Amino acid sequence: MRIVIAEDAAILRDGLIQLLALRGHEVVAAVGDAAALAEAVAEHRPDVAIVDVRMPPTHTDEGVQAAIELRRRYPEVGVLVFSQYIETSFAAELLAGRSAGIGYLLKDRVTDVDDFVDALARVAAGGTALDPEVVTQLLRVSRRQDDLATLTPRERDVLALMAEGSSNAAIATELRVSERAVEKHIASVFTKLGLPPSGTRHRRVLAVLRYLQG
Repeated sequence: MRIVIAEDAAILRDGLIQLLALRGHEVVAAVGDAAALAEAVAEHRPDVAIVDVRMPPTHTDEGVQAAIELRRRYPEVGVLVFSQYIETSFAAELLAGRSAGIGYLLKDRVTDVDDFVDALARVAAGGTALDPEVVTQLLRVSRRQDDLATLTPRERDVLALMAEGSSNAAIATELRVSERAVEKHIASVFTKLGLPPSGTRHRRVLAVLRYLQG
């Protein structure tokens, strides 16, 4: 395989270069930021790119954003996201439409180097390699979105105002309904989002969190 590595941690980057070279693969470029990744792929057109999620300058989502752009511009290049973090929204975007040649593995869950190299080869050949935890998180997000989709427009309005910190009285005033109507809408929201009464969990907060995550 011809491989490009995008990893800002120098020790890990050099370690990847060495372990891949020992197994007969060619690392054509190893870079530390997303801009250099784009240049390296454009120049070398590798079989696969290994990309960290968080890279300079802000160490937030530069790497995975670059991976999405690589998928758009070079669909023939496999992309293996290799990170400590699960960015579910970006993972879903990476997998949207065409899941061939894509992987998402978590650094702290890789315990066998040969398994990692096999996964990389699978991605380079147009297959997929997803950590089970990534799949679990994506399914949870999907279920949350499905739950939100069951809300009526009025229930979504109520939940949006809850997310802004409005009280029931304030919501009633804003929507020009009675407080009793607001209470019924909120009870319906709790039911549809699977939030039963609990002495240890604040359902209003959990509903707002679900709304923000969706």
